[in-house]
Amino acid sequence: MTLNEPENIRRAFGCFATGVAVATTLDREGRRVGMTISSFNSVSIDPPLVLWSIGNDSLSYDAFTLAGNFAVNGLAEHQQSLSERFAARGGDKFAGLDCAQGLHGVPILPEYAACFECSTEHRYDGGDHVIIVGRVLRFDDRELEPLIFYRGDYHGKGDRTA
Repeated sequence: MTLNEPENIRRAFGCFATGVAVATTLDREGRRVGMTISSFNSVSIDPPLVLWSIGNDSLSYDAFTLAGNFAVNGLAEHQQSLSERFAARGGDKFAGLDCAQGLHGVPILPEYAACFECSTEHRYDGGDHVIIVGRVLRFDDRELEPLIFYRGDYHGKGDRTA
């Protein structure tokens, strides 16, 4: 396989199962912003750090790269439709959701497997993405099974409704 065929490397990257999450923040005007991510990883326990990446062409790029705070809402196995909602481009992704107000006003989804409320610690150039490192300020673990993405599809035992 050659690197000059992006679909080949995308397919190879897809052989690693990942959890699915929704990153949320507020933009400079105080509007809620959210997007589905699958690039979330823990970095450090002490201090508690996490990372995720955002594409340079994302409609939410400015909101997240300028934000001082964000949350990562790890989705539960039955939340495929919520993942799809926040993966769509444009529209009010929060319509009809009764979100809580987290630290610094960041929206927290009403349901999740785990949630990490973070302050932005670092931003790094990552090719066609920016890598965002956050310091975990508060977290909650609801001990639900996670939504998994593998080889271009969702996996798990859930019924796939939000």
